[in-house]
Amino acid sequence: MGERKRAGGDSRRSGAPAWAVLAAVCAGQFLVVLDVSVVNVALPSMRSDLGLSQNGQQWVVNAYALTFAGFLLLGGRAADLFGRKRVFLTGLAVFTLASLAGGLAQDPWMLISARTVQGLGSAVLAPTTLSILTTSFPEGPARTRAIGTWTAVGAGGGAAGGLVGGLLTDYLSWRWVLLVNVPIGALVLVGAALCLTESRGVAGRRLDIPGAVLVTGGVATLAYGIAQTESHGWTSAVSLVPLAGGLVILAAFTAVEARVAQPLVSLRLFRVRSVSAANTVLFACGAATFSTWYFLSLYMQNVLGYSPVRAGLSFLPHTVSIIVGSKMAPRLMSYVDPRLIGAVGGFAAAAGLLWQSTLSAHGTFLGTILGPGILTMFGAGLLMTPISAAAISGVGPGEQGLVSGLLNTSRQLGGALGLTVPFFTKCVIT
Repeated sequence: MGERKRAGGDSRRSGAPAWAVLAAVCAGQFLVVLDVSVVNVALPSMRSDLGLSQNGQQWVVNAYALTFAGFLLLGGRAADLFGRKRVFLTGLAVFTLASLAGGLAQDPWMLISARTVQGLGSAVLAPTTLSILTTSFPEGPARTRAIGTWTAVGAGGGAAGGLVGGLLTDYLSWRWVLLVNVPIGALVLVGAALCLTESRGVAGRRLDIPGAVLVTGGVATLAYGIAQTESHGWTSAVSLVPLAGGLVILAAFTAVEARVAQPLVSLRLFRVRSVSAANTVLFACGAATFSTWYFLSLYMQNVLGYSPVRAGLSFLPHTVSIIVGSKMAPRLMSYVDPRLIGAVGGFAAAAGLLWQSTLSAHGTFLGTILGPGILTMFGAGLLMTPISAAAISGVGPGEQGLVSGLLNTSRQLGGALGLTVPFFTKCVIT
């Protein structure tokens, strides 16, 4: 019986309060998503202090995004095989130490290197948070509410990045957008070590090393190619070679996974409709939200002339809106078909993005930032909870870490693609 529990991933044996488990994993997710956007407002200050080039500014963002996307599947499967608590603590420790290194950086290469390692820590940490959550709460309303909170905290972290970054940059220094992670990360490490119980999703399995190498290389190469399109265009060899190379590597990964006895990613997962649909939707959602935070941060400072604090405060309604949408979704799911809730959320987000696309160099806060931002983020919050819950519920406990990694990978690749297709091509941001 005890072995069956370990294989199934029951992490509630310790009797730790549900709120403590939820707080620990949500704090980890908040830090991960916060660092996707928190540096955006600080980029002009980083450029002045360290002498970053325009391309260097982009790489402060992309270095994090590329390693995050590339190692997510490996991180998710590692949690299933080696223990969710162990992997959670390892990822958080790497993330926290890299944040310290980035905050103390004296040269552009030091900052970009630290952001790269931060992305690695996040890739190990992020999928583990959702798999701990789904194995700590029984399927049903309790799990749905927990996923709603996890979604709200994570999405709120991305939207709050502008505000946090603006306040820290204006009143302290750009370095504190990274250094602030150190005390928070240390506190979460202590709390997680005390309240989480070790669990594994799959007993007696080995990590598929060839698959891990191929998928990590393929996703990272593909994401790198996408990132290169912003400065070199889609037809340049600098972009096409990594794009083609990434697709070839992923094709080789698919061939390997179809033949090995214990694959990193079982290809049958993609035949589960909830999993494939959720990955498609989150890819599109990542493309929309990540690029919105990045380009609006630069638009407000470089076009509208906002200070870092004012730009950060302008994102506050985005944060509130996405949290409201994420917390409303679980309540509505008790009475309304989750598919309908997701569809309404997607329609609202699309309408907000269409409105956002009309901004110009003479935009106003109410018409350019507030209105479309509230509509977009409310729709995104309403959309992500039913999508994530449906995908996780469609697989067994032994694969929930992996599916979480798939969902995060789709969102990150979407975010990398979104950065190359800005919503406001009429504005030249320098």
